[in-house]
Amino acid sequence: MSLIEVKNAYKCYGKIKKHSVYALTDVNLTIEKGEIVGLVGESGCGKSTLGKIFLKLEKLTSGKVFFNGQDITNFSFNQMLSIRKNMQMIFQNSSNVFNPYFTVRQVLSEPLNNYFKLSYEEKEKRMTLLLKRVGLNNSYLERYGNELSGGQRQRIGIARALILNPEFVVCDEPVSSVDYAIRNQLLTLLLDLKHDFGLTYLFISHDLSAVNKICTKVVIMYLGNIMEIIPRMDENVEHPYSKALLAAALSADPHNRSEKKILFKETDEIFVPKKGCAFQNRCLYAKEICKNKKPILTQIKDGHYVSCHLCKI
Repeated sequence: MSLIEVKNAYKCYGKIKKHSVYALTDVNLTIEKGEIVGLVGESGCGKSTLGKIFLKLEKLTSGKVFFNGQDITNFSFNQMLSIRKNMQMIFQNSSNVFNPYFTVRQVLSEPLNNYFKLSYEEKEKRMTLLLKRVGLNNSYLERYGNELSGGQRQRIGIARALILNPEFVVCDEPVSSVDYAIRNQLLTLLLDLKHDFGLTYLFISHDLSAVNKICTKVVIMYLGNIMEIIPRMDENVEHPYSKALLAAALSADPHNRSEKKILFKETDEIFVPKKGCAFQNRCLYAKEICKNKKPILTQIKDGHYVSCHLCKI
């Protein structure tokens, strides 16, 4: 069953040199209840923008957003209040969770105060139980952000996102600010919490091994366009951009690293062409049709979608 969906989503941030700058171009994506959808691509491809569009933290230029089958595209701030608690975000930089003058107790109790009328004892019980669930004890309630390690701050960020019992959580680079050992602990924690609370995640990351570890579906983006959707990162990808992205990724094992393969054209200026495929200027295999006709995201087998003329010619 569909939990959240965007249809024909466009997001324009203005113009540079008389050209409109689109972070998203005709994006269609459905996330089913219980899924962990990975969203990968180069910096600036629109991953975080899409996450904020799902949460209505950014306003679409055109298109639709649906949550539990309800069109929330034009909902006002007051209309979103009843829905907002069901969709939360784990931020990339764990320090962003903290007002430097707030203790962990204040950080966790603020959303509770906004949405529920709970007694002091009820709030304490909920915060203590959730802290325990993310691997911390109630002594952390009295600490400030600068008294915590990066891993501890990120656990607090996860706890804050879950304190309202949401259905949908956007994880925006949730393990990028911690070392490798803590990264694995946090990924395991996110999986455990997903199963315990029945959560649905959009997992945004540059870390392809992390995406492959926890995601049930992977969306590959390039310059605001969805290039490919695959069941897992170890699936055989078809799009030339997807192949280039995987070839450029370093193995987690330093003994298993070879020289990076370059599977796209080098260019000083990266831009979205006015027509045709968004990747045509960097693609080694671009044909005339790629320059004149935009490919449609098409299913080539179960759970595998590609937006590429080469896969259909």
